[in-house]
Amino acid sequence: MRDAVRPVSREEMESQRELAEQIRKRPDRPRTYHIITYGCQMNAHDSETLGGMLESMGMNKSLERDEADLILFNTCCIRDNAERRAMGNIIFTKEIKKKRPELLVGVCGCLAQQEGFAEKLRTRYPHVDFSFGTGEIYLLPQRLLSALEGRREDAFQRGEDSTLYEGLPVLRTSPFFAYLNVMYGCDNFCSYCIVPMVRGRERSRDLREIVKEAEALVKDGVKEIMLLGQNVNSYGTDLGKARFHDLLHALSDTGVKRLRFMTSNPKDLSDELIREMADNPAVCLQLHLPAQSGSDAVLKAMNRRYTRDWYLNRVRALREAIPEIGLTTDLIVAFPGETEEQFLETLSLVHEVRYDSAFTFIYSPRTGTAAAKLEGRIAPEVATDRIQRLIKAQDEITAEVLHSLIGQEALVLAEGTSKRDQKQLTGKTARGTACNFLGSADQIGQIVKVKITGQGSNTLKAIQI
Repeated sequence: MRDAVRPVSREEMESQRELAEQIRKRPDRPRTYHIITYGCQMNAHDSETLGGMLESMGMNKSLERDEADLILFNTCCIRDNAERRAMGNIIFTKEIKKKRPELLVGVCGCLAQQEGFAEKLRTRYPHVDFSFGTGEIYLLPQRLLSALEGRREDAFQRGEDSTLYEGLPVLRTSPFFAYLNVMYGCDNFCSYCIVPMVRGRERSRDLREIVKEAEALVKDGVKEIMLLGQNVNSYGTDLGKARFHDLLHALSDTGVKRLRFMTSNPKDLSDELIREMADNPAVCLQLHLPAQSGSDAVLKAMNRRYTRDWYLNRVRALREAIPEIGLTTDLIVAFPGETEEQFLETLSLVHEVRYDSAFTFIYSPRTGTAAAKLEGRIAPEVATDRIQRLIKAQDEITAEVLHSLIGQEALVLAEGTSKRDQKQLTGKTARGTACNFLGSADQIGQIVKVKITGQGSNTLKAIQI
């Protein structure tokens, strides 16, 4: 049974700050760190927080893993491939430690939150020094100090998953773009998904705290904020107060130029939220709306709690309110028991909705989920054939969507220079599409008006106007 939601007290946070100060003063503390991040934007933002915490302990970021005094793996276990890659790299650090025994190795994130994983690390991988889960990020000083003092059992405790804390330092990777968590966890229990087991129950941050953080980001020069949550559409349901559309409305008063958010569950996409998206000038013309399947039978087996017709109803409502909106999605093929006819329903959904792009996956069983116990596993060659057909269809649609944008004007937040041509700037349109155009370095971090002149396989070409 999952832990109940528990706010972390100010006293507990102050205790961790005191431990961080103790580490800062230790002569044997690590001087440099390197964080390796797997998975979603939530993990990327967690790594920014971890970096901020390590900097507060007197450490500096090392660009090279093998030269760092502390290597921290922020792991993902949503898909088997991410888990295997993480474990392979974690195991490899044993070779680095043979040459540099003073190296500290830590493992955190979703994989570390799994039941029994911390004990597995402690007993089977002696070169790993400490571990903590997604609900225990604020305990990094405690776990690190336990490792430095040789208290191995304390360094691998398995604690709570559903904590809610405020005030941790963040080391942002961009001066003009920022992630901002609005809620944590998930109560949906989709049958294929392990998130509720490793991220805990849904818990929304206080609206005032979110707005306060956004105001500070805008004051610091941030132009675009990405709001994060496992299902942002559920924001506020646990508090019984403001909902997500209310939060978007409040954030528009901070002066932020651009707001994006992910991820949204179609079952919770309300008319009120669609109206706020249409009326709020800060909200970008983009929505990531995971369908997962186009078959009602498969959706039911996935426990998605909406139908194909409901999904298409929400798409129609979005496009009626915001005709220029760009939609992206997640799709899973070869779910246990999926027939060829059911796969074709997913394929027809892609043709009907005409997504800008899609993240496509072959079903990956996750221990502890309901789907892992289902019969009817799809043969690998069948799964590969289906994913290839799906990708081909979406690639063709993406090319057509991009071509339809040629000749239009767009606003692009210049994020940096193109890897292929340093004279070209690259960034995203309000629709979320990558766009390259000729510009100067002093425009990086600025919103630039362009006219779209061409396309690549998944990018746009433009000129300034």
